[in-house]
Amino acid sequence: MDRGIKSQIYQRCMDFVLQRIDTAETALKQAQEASNDDTKSSAGDKFETTREMMQQDIARNKNLLFDGQRNLALLTSLEHVPAGDDSVRNGSLVFTSKGIFYISISAGQLHVEGEVVFAISAASPIGQLLIGKKTGESLKFNQNEYTIKDIQ
Repeated sequence: MDRGIKSQIYQRCMDFVLQRIDTAETALKQAQEASNDDTKSSAGDKFETTREMMQQDIARNKNLLFDGQRNLALLTSLEHVPAGDDSVRNGSLVFTSKGIFYISISAGQLHVEGEVVFAISAASPIGQLLIGKKTGESLKFNQNEYTIKDIQ
């Protein structure tokens, strides 16, 4: 696999985060506009219920936006993590006997150069097991044994 794959994976993760931020911003704007456009009607209880649902929608979208911005900050901090570190850390591309993992943000499966790469958070269960491991070391996750073959 080409050594430039790490930058391609990074860019896919960046695209993923930027799309999530854009979606959250759009949804938040629409929810706020809907809330502002809503006027009190004669059905008082119904209005209060609708208003509360709109407030919950706004809060949910604010949380999604905050999460996206936090992921963007994390990903930006990983842009120039050098390859060749001897142990797994945030920003590592980890080749194991059971798959390839990019320790960064939870972006799921990415298809790059015909390979499937799992973009995972260091806080995820498998991410926690991988952090600090070195080439040749093994770990067990979901009754599967993973042996680290390479770290970039």
